[in-house]
Amino acid sequence: MMMSFIDAHREDLGIEPICRELAIAPSSYYEHARRLADPAKRPARARSDEEMRGQIKRVHEANYGVYGSRKVWHQWRREGVAIAKCTVERLMRTMGLAGVRRGKKTITTVSNPRTPCPLDKVNREFRVARPNALWVVDFTYGAPREHMTGMRRRKEELNECHALCCEGA
Repeated sequence: MMMSFIDAHREDLGIEPICRELAIAPSSYYEHARRLADPAKRPARARSDEEMRGQIKRVHEANYGVYGSRKVWHQWRREGVAIAKCTVERLMRTMGLAGVRRGKKTITTVSNPRTPCPLDKVNREFRVARPNALWVVDFTYGAPREHMTGMRRRKEELNECHALCCEGA
């Protein structure tokens, strides 16, 4: 982004003054320009990533876009290509490719589209003139936890104890 800004304004302002204001070394800009002019001067990782992107796309499309990074990596191992799994994950992430995920997604609310929505009684204005004038609730889904049953049991015991203590009063 900075390099494109320098390219756009270098005729008017010059490269060195722009680099000084952006706090980058002019040599960085010149190296970037050399790499754009001659792709052979790009770093080895960038060149190999470019080659691998084509191969990842080939394997992903050959399998109807179903394969994720793990299966693409296994397919490459079957073909005899030595590549790190994290490299396949990184490249697929930058390419925007992902496999199909199995399983059902969590349904938290089954809404009826025909029921009217409740009125917005605060008109999205959450500022109040005095304390306790407005109470807002947030319903958030969370999977039940094992220790919650123990807490519920203790609460029930306390309620029973309170009822026994207060019966005679």
